[in-house]
Amino acid sequence: MTNETPPRRPGATAAGPLARRAAAEAVGTGLLVAVAVGSAIQATRLSQDAGVRLLACSLAAALGLGVLITLLGPVSGGHLNPAVTLSAWYAGRRRGAGPTLREVAVYVPAQTAGALGGAVLADAMFARPLLRLSTHERSGGHLWLGEAVATAGLVLLVVGLGRGGRARSVPAAAAAYTVAACWFTSSTAFANPATTVGRALTDTAAGIAPGSVLPFVAAQLAGTALGLGTVTVLFGRRGPEGDGGAVPGRPVRRDPAQPSLNFCAVDPLQSQICSRVPLAVAPLGESRHRPDCGFSSEPSACCTHF
Repeated sequence: MTNETPPRRPGATAAGPLARRAAAEAVGTGLLVAVAVGSAIQATRLSQDAGVRLLACSLAAALGLGVLITLLGPVSGGHLNPAVTLSAWYAGRRRGAGPTLREVAVYVPAQTAGALGGAVLADAMFARPLLRLSTHERSGGHLWLGEAVATAGLVLLVVGLGRGGRARSVPAAAAAYTVAACWFTSSTAFANPATTVGRALTDTAAGIAPGSVLPFVAAQLAGTALGLGTVTVLFGRRGPEGDGGAVPGRPVRRDPAQPSLNFCAVDPLQSQICSRVPLAVAPLGESRHRPDCGFSSEPSACCTHF
């Protein structure tokens, strides 16, 4: 490693080793599935009213999602969802922002493995049989349409808030959307390919039969494309140099002969990044870096956001 750490791409998931970030995605996705499955088991035990059970499960899922994004955002970006990871890569690929293809290739398996572990954990906590495939069939065009709509809305929310400079609202907004989508979609809004796979491993009310998984995932991927298209229609395409949203373009390597400063950026998925760039190209109005701090890979220690 050189004396001066090369600047990370603004919009990249977070500073730190990729293994650590992948572990955060696995743990976070696993806990998300444990919340979904565990709350479904608990709600089924406590109430025979389907509406009460759905209300309990939707609130638990929403609160859990908001907490996990807030907690893990600074570590890995808090994606917890392959649809979000793919959207972040696609939306930022032209200007060198968002995760790289290598990060996507690591994140998605980590999220899926975490989801499988989360389902087993939930069953274990309630003394249910482990590794029992779900028998809950979820098949039909109306359910696939519901999944496409739910996923499109989630992608629109996450990427749209980032492009509008409101990235810090993602945890609360995603939680609120989760409650709404559980009620207004026919599928109760899985909206997550990794958790869909994980929930095939639990024979509970939150489960999905293995034969229903592939059509659900296909609908979610279609919804991801629809959400990205809607973002483009509403917010336009971003050029390589950025358009004044929350994330500036790729920083250039500093020429020692040029005066420079440190600035901070927040990506659409809550990651905080500090970068060192030539003074002439530093973005204005986004944030300030404490003058007594040098370059830092831990931006929370030096960045003040406005």
